[in-house]
Amino acid sequence: MRVRLVEGAGLPAYAEGIRRAYADVFSRPPWDEDPSAGALYLDRLAADAARPGFTAALALDGDTVGGFATAWTTPGTFPTGRSYGQVAEALGPDRVADWLCGALEVDELAVTPDARGTGLGAALLSAVTAAAHPDGRCWLLTSVHADAALRFYRRAGWHRVPVAVPGRAGLVVLLGPRHPAAAGL
Repeated sequence: MRVRLVEGAGLPAYAEGIRRAYADVFSRPPWDEDPSAGALYLDRLAADAARPGFTAALALDGDTVGGFATAWTTPGTFPTGRSYGQVAEALGPDRVADWLCGALEVDELAVTPDARGTGLGAALLSAVTAAAHPDGRCWLLTSVHADAALRFYRRAGWHRVPVAVPGRAGLVVLLGPRHPAAAGL
């Protein structure tokens, strides 16, 4: 498989493969989403592709999608929808402004089970974070229950912020390897 950056306008050509990969990855523990969530993700992805700084990478074997990653620039005014409100509550306004606003936010990273262990996750993550803020600020959220994902990010040099994000989802904030605040964690 090869990793390829794809602009938002090019994503519809791979929609079915992205939908299948999303469903295959996120219908398993610890996320346990209904497999139909892949179709809902495509709707969200279409909107996300319009965000400033949006970038996507696909792991492709011909037209078969073995994984994908998406990222964008977090707005200067921190959002309140999705899980952002809980992140803001956990970190407080100063850390949100200094650490997250204007930074590259990795939204999704998924590698299908049959493509795991091949280096695709690292290649996808590298592809979407290559355009991180010049000072290296990038961040992401994942589940505290996603042990394999947490081990992957730790091996990739990401740093877990030791602050619990409130809410039922059990989320944790991770800062990228070159994030200036990571040295103090």
